[in-house]
Amino acid sequence: MGMGSPFGTHRVIEPPGVMPQAAWKLNNNMDQIFDNEILVKVDRLNIDAASFTQLEKEAGGDPLKIAGQIKRIVKERGKMHNPVTGSGGMFIGTVKEIGRALKSKVDLKVGDRIASLVSLTLTPLLLRRIKRIDPEKDQVEVDGLAILFESGGFARLPSDLPDKLCLAVLDVAGAPAQTARLVKPGDTVLVIGAGGKSGLLCLYEARKRAGVTGKVIGLGHSKESTSRIEESGFADIAFQGDATKPLEIFEKVMELTGGNLADVTINCVNIPGTEMASIMSTRDGGVVYFFSMATSFTAAALGAEGIGKDLTMIIGNGYARGHDRIALNLLRESPKLREMFEKMFV
Repeated sequence: MGMGSPFGTHRVIEPPGVMPQAAWKLNNNMDQIFDNEILVKVDRLNIDAASFTQLEKEAGGDPLKIAGQIKRIVKERGKMHNPVTGSGGMFIGTVKEIGRALKSKVDLKVGDRIASLVSLTLTPLLLRRIKRIDPEKDQVEVDGLAILFESGGFARLPSDLPDKLCLAVLDVAGAPAQTARLVKPGDTVLVIGAGGKSGLLCLYEARKRAGVTGKVIGLGHSKESTSRIEESGFADIAFQGDATKPLEIFEKVMELTGGNLADVTINCVNIPGTEMASIMSTRDGGVVYFFSMATSFTAAALGAEGIGKDLTMIIGNGYARGHDRIALNLLRESPKLREMFEKMFV
């Protein structure tokens, strides 16, 4: 078919001229691929936590209705791009075809098992069938096809870790990699949503980086998630609270830190309305890392301005160099972390 744009703009149908992630609709015709595309037979989707939570709530928890919503979105948009949350997820599958121009450029062959490291919001996707919805893991078994563009990242699935475990970890691989950059020895770190996938990975990485002179605080919304934080042993302090109630969280963090607040706050929640709890719990001059795709960056910016808080706020970029290897190695480093992830996601 010739060469397409390395960024995938040749697949954009509506509106013309935008990047694939910003597009409303992509061309998901898989009959022929462009010379710089990779065609993958997809067998499992990991839906972004914010997106799955919204879909599940709208469907009243009914897996059949969730499946219907996903099929409708993909049919309408040519990709899995939740129009409410604006988020997607990632996939795992088997390489079916490699475009002629990429065969000598990528360390990949037909038959390799891979996970995508780019969002489903920019990935052309065709679903033939949804086989099963797994609400506890935010995962969907499918029979489908997807396109990776020349600029799209992927990870070859390792032989020592189960596919479903890799999918769960790689979906949030950017979080621990960014945490490693932000946390310094002696820091006080608050992880909001610390009992979930990204939260547990960030807790573990924060514990490593803050060291014995630092303090790691984990906030869970439910008793179950707070129990997971305690069970992990990665947090010095675990407490339960509602991050949509900023004053309550602020007062608790003030109490736990002797009025100093957190040096670094990492937001890993999957619901909106937690921006101010993150900002108010962080000291002036500190850092807030919003990994959550439920974040309103308008609310964060204007909220910080409104209370006169001078801090650095970082958008949760899902990509960091080497983030796939960093995240998977955490499971190899920590038997406890691997045990917890296998219990939750395998």
